[in-house]
Amino acid sequence: MEVYFHVDLDAFYASVEQRDNPEYKGKPVIIGAKPGTRGVVSACSYEAREFGVHSAMPISRAFRRCPRGIYLPPRMERYSEISKIVMAILDSYSPEVQQISIDEAFINMTGTERLFGSPRKVAEKMKEEIRSKTGLTISIGIAPNKYCAKLASEFDKPDGLHEVTAGGETDFLNQLSLNDLWGIGKKTLERLAEYNIDSVIKLREFKIGVLKKLFGNAGGEYLYNAARGIDPGIFAEEPKSHSISSERTFPEDTRDKDTIFKTLLDLSHQVMFRLMSEKFKSKTITLKLRFADFATTTAQKSLRHNIHSAEEIYREGKSLLEKRWDRTALIRLIGVGLSSLERASEPDQPELFEDDLNKRKKVEEAVLRIRRQHDSGAVVKASLLHKNKGERKNHYERI
Repeated sequence: MEVYFHVDLDAFYASVEQRDNPEYKGKPVIIGAKPGTRGVVSACSYEAREFGVHSAMPISRAFRRCPRGIYLPPRMERYSEISKIVMAILDSYSPEVQQISIDEAFINMTGTERLFGSPRKVAEKMKEEIRSKTGLTISIGIAPNKYCAKLASEFDKPDGLHEVTAGGETDFLNQLSLNDLWGIGKKTLERLAEYNIDSVIKLREFKIGVLKKLFGNAGGEYLYNAARGIDPGIFAEEPKSHSISSERTFPEDTRDKDTIFKTLLDLSHQVMFRLMSEKFKSKTITLKLRFADFATTTAQKSLRHNIHSAEEIYREGKSLLEKRWDRTALIRLIGVGLSSLERASEPDQPELFEDDLNKRKKVEEAVLRIRRQHDSGAVVKASLLHKNKGERKNHYERI
């Protein structure tokens, strides 16, 4: 029997800020653009969520709902640093860890019971180890496949632990609402309501052929499998050729270019930090898009030189995005990755002159060295901050 864990760091960005700044604990922390700008919320604490704030929300709306919140710019290098510690802990439990974003991963725990004990026991140990070494809490879902494990980790957040045993998938799904099913967005829910499908049980009554007629082949098959706890295959393994990638699913399908571009920039920094931390190099950038109808497309570009900076990943990724997206289609998920990796120790073709890209690479390496030496997050990418002169520390001035 296969056993998968889905590990999700609770309110990760905000939790790191509360960890590094104890005075923020118990308070609504909102990470993202500065209030008064056109940016969006990148992440927020559970205290902020009680005010109705959520990620990808326009920062202006978040400020109206929570004017007394603590608004902070993101510190991507710091979050990546903590993420790396957590992923190293997960690696010690299984050789098959699939990191799908900066704050979540799947772990194949099949066959490890004799070594570590029951799945629940090892999950409890994992939670305690991460708490003791980072001060952060995680939620873990245990199930026979990745899809149910993902749903189980959301079942009892934060600091949750829920196990779905083999054969118990249907009973587990019956406890959820359609809105709880991962991958079903607002537009799909509205269409389901048009056919009086208002529960997982009712959705399960529809044959796959009918669902395909109503929602298209990809959408119909997805809904059919999701209602039965069958893994739709969204979390497929990375290609055999080693790659580094990160992706994000929006809380609601969106065509807002500011939100999409900001997310792409965020992901570009995550991927670049991992590339340098793990001492790899790459020339190939891949963009992944999933639209509201579940149709998924990828685009790839190989450069003549090795990638030197997060800004370069963002620029090329944005170019690929503009070729695959007409700015009218609603986007459900966006991801960016680097493939055909080589060890950074392998020599490059020598260049006669040092160009601007090599200078950028040295800046990225300097940032990485400083981040490793200092735990305070003193160096932060300006492209992710949008700060004004005169701001103190990492806190936005009050409006």
